[in-house]
Amino acid sequence: MIEMQDVVKKYPNGIMAANRLNILIKQGEFIYVVGPSGAGKSTFVKMMYREEKPTSGKILVNGIDLATLKDRKVPYLRRSIGVVFQDFKLLPTLTVFENVAFALEVTENRPKDIKRKVMDVLSLVGLKHKMRMLPTELSGGEQQRVSIARSIVNNPKLIIADEPTGNLDPDTAWEIMSILQEINLQGTTVIMATHNKEIVNTIKHRVVAIENGRIVRDEQRGEYGYEG
Repeated sequence: MIEMQDVVKKYPNGIMAANRLNILIKQGEFIYVVGPSGAGKSTFVKMMYREEKPTSGKILVNGIDLATLKDRKVPYLRRSIGVVFQDFKLLPTLTVFENVAFALEVTENRPKDIKRKVMDVLSLVGLKHKMRMLPTELSGGEQQRVSIARSIVNNPKLIIADEPTGNLDPDTAWEIMSILQEINLQGTTVIMATHNKEIVNTIKHRVVAIENGRIVRDEQRGEYGYEG
């Protein structure tokens, strides 16, 4: 599914965000990526969908080496990956339905198929009744649900969630986790960078800890391992 081989990412300012990373992630796994702020977690996940390119090393996603992937092919790669952001990144002038449908329109789906797929995922995240609302009319938790719906509407094999509960109150964070759990149970790989100690320690999954650009811990059913 995903394999990193001696991956290095050094930024122009000299910061080493990835220092010889080696990891294998299998289809259907749920992985928490944890570590202190500035440890390299975001770089680690961004390299998986080619938001960042490694300085050296190999990153294989479904057999494709992202280090050598041509820029013009990146949009096609991203159709098989769903990304959930901490700040939602919804289009403010589009309704809930339109925000989710947008991900399908760029792949030239038929209008009938778009409607069916969008309604299916809005039903999954519990927002079918708010499909005509704008993002500004929704709570933060509802906006994050729209973001998740948009990320899964193409039936991706991989979901990458970068601090998806970071801006949410605790109750809403658990609701978002419930949705991600359900998606994972359907066979989708979920990789989630998080600072949420309670979630990691309660809903047990594989934990990958990153410090100073290195993987310092990789445990099945691991603990968060940091304060706060």
